[in-house]
Amino acid sequence: MKILAVDDQQLVLMPLEKRLKEKGYEVKTTTHAQRTLAIFKSFKPDLLIIDINMPLTNGIEVIRTIRKVMEDNTPIMVLSGNTDDKLIVEAFDLGIQDFMKKPLSLDEITARVGRLIGHPEIENTKLSANSILQNRCVGVVIPCYNEENRLKSEEFISFIEKNSGYHLCFVNDGSTDNTMQVLQNLKKGREQYISIYNCTRNGGKAEAVRQGLIYMSKFDDLDYVGFLDADLSTDFQDFDDLVKTIETTDFQIVNGSRISRMGANITKESARKIISITINLIITTILGMPFKDTQCGAKIMRKELIPVAFSSPFLTKWLFDVEIFMRMKKHFGKQHAQEMICEQPLKRWIHADGSKLSMKDSLKIGFQLMEIYIQYTLKSNSKLTSNETKTRTFSME
Repeated sequence: MKILAVDDQQLVLMPLEKRLKEKGYEVKTTTHAQRTLAIFKSFKPDLLIIDINMPLTNGIEVIRTIRKVMEDNTPIMVLSGNTDDKLIVEAFDLGIQDFMKKPLSLDEITARVGRLIGHPEIENTKLSANSILQNRCVGVVIPCYNEENRLKSEEFISFIEKNSGYHLCFVNDGSTDNTMQVLQNLKKGREQYISIYNCTRNGGKAEAVRQGLIYMSKFDDLDYVGFLDADLSTDFQDFDDLVKTIETTDFQIVNGSRISRMGANITKESARKIISITINLIITTILGMPFKDTQCGAKIMRKELIPVAFSSPFLTKWLFDVEIFMRMKKHFGKQHAQEMICEQPLKRWIHADGSKLSMKDSLKIGFQLMEIYIQYTLKSNSKLTSNETKTRTFSME
């Protein structure tokens, strides 16, 4: 039994293809909707699974051609995040057999496929873990510097096996230990879900995150990108909650916030807690925005913001989060920037031993914040005033 699956996002197709093959089906996939008809004619599938909203060619047009022009009655199953009732009705009017709304589980998909075309007669095989096919794809950058003994490889593996639509990019920031070998072992056999970006010299967390996000901006099928600390002080469940927020709202950035409150497990060293409160007061004053915590190492944003926030190197290695928001403020204006950013409290954040930010570095933060203020506010305003003067002079001439 042959199945042709069409979706513009490869991260959606990969777990679906794997599960269907495990069930004994012969599967062909494509991310290019415009090639669907040619593949359909040559492959002659027993079932077509197709998305609706795809660039260049709409899934409805493909279905219409198969049913009206080719007069072909091959079963068609739509797998889409589009919930427009008129579109769903139109698809059924054209003769599809089933319409599934993302997100949904692989178990449900294979059950529906079996109901439509039956199950191949194969011996019992071990199936991969059930996961949920999402309606979005996310790239996550994890900066790594000498993480040989701290990297929780099993937790990363477990997450990508149970959660579809994620691609993890580990940035080796010039590590001097065995981090690179650990990352290569983690990637082996998971090349479609894990990338390694290697920096030959240590440039600091800011540059590692920046390089990783610029690299991931070239991935066509990603909707959102973000970054997460290698020690998983913010766990995947909380990070996935950040993704759900940006997916279901108009926010452009969702920033994790380590606010201590009832019902949350937020632990910090007492000395760092005092320092962070002081630093946050300074940051809030500099930004002119009511942030509770800019420095949490878990953020998710729309991919289109990468040129705005990451095109040029940051001034500091540890306060680049502040610089991201300063760049947003400068580019979009304070009011619009505030409307674009959501600060979401985490349910859990645990300080991990081995932090690369020393107490000595913490004491330098005040001077670095002053540098940020001068560069992004005072010099920026001075440049703006100079440009305005030139414009008036030119106009008068």
